[in-house]
Amino acid sequence: TNHWLSGAPMHWMRDWASPFPIVVEDAEGATLTDIDDNVYDDFCLGDTPGMFGHGLAPVARAVAEQARRGTTYMLPTEMAADVGAMLAERFGLPVWQATLSASDANRALIRWARAVTQKPVIIVFDGAYHGMVEDCFVELREGRTRMDRGLVGQVHDMTRTTRVVPFNDLGALEAALSVGDVAAVLCEPAMTNCGMILPDPGFHARLRSLTKLGGALLIIDETHTLSTGPGGATKAWGLEPDALCIGKAIAGGFPAAVWGVSADFAQRIADAPRGAGRSGIGTTLAGNAAGLAAIGATLREAATPEAYAAMLAGADYLVAGLNKLIAARGLPWCVVHVGARAEIVFAPEPPRNAALMREALARHDLNHALHLYLINRGILIAPFHMMMLVSPATTGQQSDRLIAAIDSFVQESAS
Repeated sequence: TNHWLSGAPMHWMRDWASPFPIVVEDAEGATLTDIDDNVYDDFCLGDTPGMFGHGLAPVARAVAEQARRGTTYMLPTEMAADVGAMLAERFGLPVWQATLSASDANRALIRWARAVTQKPVIIVFDGAYHGMVEDCFVELREGRTRMDRGLVGQVHDMTRTTRVVPFNDLGALEAALSVGDVAAVLCEPAMTNCGMILPDPGFHARLRSLTKLGGALLIIDETHTLSTGPGGATKAWGLEPDALCIGKAIAGGFPAAVWGVSADFAQRIADAPRGAGRSGIGTTLAGNAAGLAAIGATLREAATPEAYAAMLAGADYLVAGLNKLIAARGLPWCVVHVGARAEIVFAPEPPRNAALMREALARHDLNHALHLYLINRGILIAPFHMMMLVSPATTGQQSDRLIAAIDSFVQESAS
């Protein structure tokens, strides 16, 4: 590890509560084994890419077969037509493009939105995370948009072209749109990266009507909320975005992502003036044959209605057990739950926006201690906050062990 910056291939691999990263030997289903033969119940699942389980046989077969014939050609394969049709049918938008990550997909959509509207500004919600997208590394403090300190080395002022509003604050959103210079609003159906925050009833309907009134496009980032159902929260909740970004789990853990647009947006892209050659959108490996093979296998054989039924039932079981524990121990906590994803929040009521969530997450000592306690008992959850994800392979016994470990932590902490 001496030859890796921060001691790992990516610095955030050190962001776990353990003093050193767990080095993985193998993973299958919802179980992970490290090089010391310690076995873990995995509720992190790679922070979503492993949502349908580790080591998916259909994806492994599809990628291996495509690799035998070549992984990338800078040309489409016959399979591309089938994958595009599956995406259109499942998510309800007719036209698609493939990238390597959700970050790239969001970057492309922001650029195209600005190109077709000829407007410079985007709106994001405070606490949102849309990947490694510079435009989105902004936050709201004391009512003003400011640069996020995580945007290391950036010399441009992103606050000039990005506005931040609190999630669920429709008045603030309407005011931000009223200036008339907004190309797009980029949002998650439910916020999941600053801690899970659910939309108020009617929020999405009003969001859609306000963007239309303001002449702005609506881009929905389903990268985490794909766990809500086979068509993500977009289909489950009847949302009507102009564009959709899906990364992480769409290829069963293989690095790939997609973005889709409405027929009207697609036509505006086609009509947008641009020179020949470089557009700055997409990389040489974007849409590679191996990635498309993985997406196709995932949609056909992993992200099935049966798999989602198992995930959603498993999440309901886990949430019921956590709520029972919280009530029995009289804890000032709550559980926020959407689809196959759940989170313990160290507050008695679910926060409605990032400012309230930051107050709940201020118990950093409790958060760190509980994470480390679970790791030492063979249980992994998302390292950044108390997020848990249920895969089709997650068993009731694994959920029982997680609940029992949290109960033991509570009792030991009180003694």
